[in-house]
Amino acid sequence: MYQAKRAIIMAAGKGERMHPVTEHTPKPLVPVRGRRMIDTIITALRQHGITEIYVVVGYLKEQFQKLPEEYPGLTLIENPDYDRANNISSLYYARAHLEDTVILDGDQIILDPEILAPAFNRSGYCCRWTEEPTAEWLLTVEDGVVTRCSRTGGEKGWELHSVSFWSAEDGKKLRKHLEREYEAGNRQIYWDDVALFCYPAEYRLGVRSIETGSLVEIDSFEELCAIDPEYRTKKTS
Repeated sequence: MYQAKRAIIMAAGKGERMHPVTEHTPKPLVPVRGRRMIDTIITALRQHGITEIYVVVGYLKEQFQKLPEEYPGLTLIENPDYDRANNISSLYYARAHLEDTVILDGDQIILDPEILAPAFNRSGYCCRWTEEPTAEWLLTVEDGVVTRCSRTGGEKGWELHSVSFWSAEDGKKLRKHLEREYEAGNRQIYWDDVALFCYPAEYRLGVRSIETGSLVEIDSFEELCAIDPEYRTKKTS
């Protein structure tokens, strides 16, 4: 078994699909039902003893400045390329901390803290099994190992969520591959592309099964309103 000792939270993006809410507030700091999204992540991590936390910031970065005071052990990392590169840039600037690490997007709500339990037996992603058609990234798994990823979704597969665990060995590989791609100018891809599409033969990733409702990923203003109807009232008032 491996053990996650630290966490990287990706929080640098503009969150344009969440306008007008994110015009003046970074997406991870948007309150949902009275609580900021990033607080649900940090609280769940700390519940499992993970206090070494790195938050990668970019858009409206000054609004994150109080987080290290609120959560001892938390460090901010600036991504100066957040507005001209995809999210591979955020992980590139946090690449010194990839060993024994859990990586999460900051724009989600953790409802079941147990999905962040630090023990894991194979590097890989939190995923939900679906029989139904989905447009989300979908993994095919054989004998416990990911053999294929579809960016366009499908059915009867493992729907990928933006929580992943990385052993020290795989974290070292991921750092090397991130550096190779980013420094070669391949900056418009997702960081997940590195292991799943650029170098899939060099990893033997698995999945951590999670249940529907364990976490909520909010990608748009409409999804935000569906979870917290007060935002609909604010927009029309």
